[in-house]
Amino acid sequence: MQQRDFELLAGAIKRRTFLWQLGVSVGAAALSTMLGRDLSAAGKVPVSGYRGLPGLPSLPVKAKRVIFLCMAGGPSHLETFDNKVKLAELHGQPMPESFTKGQPIAQLQGQELRAYAPIFKFSRCGQSGQSISDLLPWHQKMADDICIVRSMVTEQINHDPAHTFMNCGTAISGRPSMGAWITYGLGAETEDLPGFVVLTSVGGRVPDQPIASRQWSSGFLPSQFQGVEFSSHGEPVSYVSNPAGVPDVLQRANIDAVQQLDQHRNALLNDPEIRTRITAYETAYRMQSSVPKLMDMSDEPSHVLELYGGKPGDGSFASNCLLARRLAERGVRFIHLYHRGWDHHGNLERDIKKCAECTDRAAYALITDLKQRGMLEDTLVIWGGEFGRTPMVQLKGGAPGRDHHIKGFSMWLAGGGIRPGISYGNTDELGYHAVEDVVHIRDLHATMLHLLGIDHQRLTYPFQGLNMRLTGVLPTTVVKGILA
Repeated sequence: MQQRDFELLAGAIKRRTFLWQLGVSVGAAALSTMLGRDLSAAGKVPVSGYRGLPGLPSLPVKAKRVIFLCMAGGPSHLETFDNKVKLAELHGQPMPESFTKGQPIAQLQGQELRAYAPIFKFSRCGQSGQSISDLLPWHQKMADDICIVRSMVTEQINHDPAHTFMNCGTAISGRPSMGAWITYGLGAETEDLPGFVVLTSVGGRVPDQPIASRQWSSGFLPSQFQGVEFSSHGEPVSYVSNPAGVPDVLQRANIDAVQQLDQHRNALLNDPEIRTRITAYETAYRMQSSVPKLMDMSDEPSHVLELYGGKPGDGSFASNCLLARRLAERGVRFIHLYHRGWDHHGNLERDIKKCAECTDRAAYALITDLKQRGMLEDTLVIWGGEFGRTPMVQLKGGAPGRDHHIKGFSMWLAGGGIRPGISYGNTDELGYHAVEDVVHIRDLHATMLHLLGIDHQRLTYPFQGLNMRLTGVLPTTVVKGILA
């Protein structure tokens, strides 16, 4: 082996050892991969200034961005949006076997199945007359702004695979999340912030349902499209600020020196990961200015802060909703909010009230705020969990609750080309099976992409010999009945 070849090999091994074997912190990894490698092995698309795939959007654009409000744990549709009079009549009686025989059940498997009535009263709300539980008084105020889908179905009955299915269109780990697919297809409208941002909050059941960071992974897509988690309080992104005692001029000189070394190495190796780091350093430097401005809420009028009813930066769902609006204003393409605490196997009445107190007003504030700013018309907001809850009671922890349920549950959508003030689809008289205008998770994905101007069949990426896509290969349809 020639001396020069040995030096190149040794350099490559040291680099891989440092980055992949020793590893870097989660914050640094998220930052360094935020703008990632080329879009294909050929490297035909530049790393920086990425604005989406050629030819996209190919359909009329109704939504420019998505804010997905995930109620992690699975909120009960029977306590929120799906009132069932017949279920109340059967309260405490055995569930008819015609509904449950042969159906997938989680923790109630092998137990006696008894009907459990909806806990809260429902009211007809707004000019649309939509039926919404009294648990959600702020949702009742925005009945005319949202489209409630009462006929959702999914395929995974346990939390982690159900989240994976909701986010990736499959339960197979390692596939790209919907936020990654969207930023891959359309890019972002900002270079000062990530195109895909994740925020989490807690409040409700204790302990909270865990959420794995792979739920916002880029999977087999280039790593620049993975979601970047922002902290709800404290330092929003780790390792963006200058170290103590390092002035900006010295940091700039340090970055320039590292860039020159990377450019020199890339001239020899032509490694797309090196080009990724070159761009990531620049983005990190710009974020030193953009992130503090993003997090500084002092420019928000008092009436806006009062609308959300929370203290900015306190880590609450309300604070995250306000931050989501600010991220949307700055060109972030996909903003995913997780509120953990909706897994109510027992103590349903107590804990679902806690969840509603944390999220009800904040969701209303977000919709109202976007609407007042003229942003709701091109911002798609989606609310829902990974599945619903059973019409059968579960006795766990000393008080009644409900088990996981995948055959029929509710979500709502607003803005971004969605027809407001309507209810779509229905479950049967006991809230067990979706029976009218059934909407599969993949149909939700196809509809979301459609509103963003993307034909879901054209958003593909070559992987393991197949042209992979978010919606897979099974029959999938855009839900035209909910479109404005």
